[in-house]
Amino acid sequence: MNNSMISAMVSMGGIQQRLDLLADNIANVNTVGYKRKEASFEDTLTEVQQQIPKFNNLTGRATPSGFNLGFGSRLSHVALNFQQGSIKETGNATDLAIEGNALFSVLTPDGVKAYTRAGDFHIQPNPNDGESSYLMNNQGYVVLNSDGEPIEIPAGAKLEIDGAGNIRATLGEEVTEVGRIALLTPERPEALRQRDGNLFVLADGVNEADALVDTLTLPVGKQAGVRQGAVEQSNVDLTDEMAEMVQVQRAYQLSARALTSSETMMGLANNLRG
Repeated sequence: MNNSMISAMVSMGGIQQRLDLLADNIANVNTVGYKRKEASFEDTLTEVQQQIPKFNNLTGRATPSGFNLGFGSRLSHVALNFQQGSIKETGNATDLAIEGNALFSVLTPDGVKAYTRAGDFHIQPNPNDGESSYLMNNQGYVVLNSDGEPIEIPAGAKLEIDGAGNIRATLGEEVTEVGRIALLTPERPEALRQRDGNLFVLADGVNEADALVDTLTLPVGKQAGVRQGAVEQSNVDLTDEMAEMVQVQRAYQLSARALTSSETMMGLANNLRG
């Protein structure tokens, strides 16, 4: 009975974590550039129970001797689903949608590079002078170019961004080639950790060069591009998430019922012993 209680308790803990992930996905169904989180589970512990020797070689036996006793399952890994989300046209010149497998790069205030699919950018004046502006994301982080430097634009300039991410700023009759926005393809998606909603950072001890590559260094068929005047929506399907939540809630209820039944049986055994 202790084993059944342990199995039910451990399973309830893992199922609760799955419910939390589903709730997070549902809450971000309308978040620009959000990527669905998917859970993987594994057995916590399996114990092999040996058969009593005299039953091992009974005539006509078709099943193997002994059995495996499990102690529930636990959440082993949370993976990010980088499947393309739907593209929504906005008409805003600073909005960018990635088409293909790549990430934008931004710099957080604490000096950490972060990565995102959310391209709802805006222009913010450089506080140090009135002649230039920075391309910023919706959290106020500067967007980086392919050299890892902040994208600086002449104040008041009109932006034109081609499919490869090359930025051209036009101010009157003067045209300035600003550079190319960073488009990094994750070769090791498992090295990315979610930081804030649609923002990702590299796991501790992982270098950018080992996990991400410039998309233009890849073969033509694998390169990503950008579309100006549009943003990528979340890739969460609300119908699928709600259907899965119903199933997970039922699994939680069954585990809770198993725990209650084990507790009742233990109480009966204690009363009989008394």
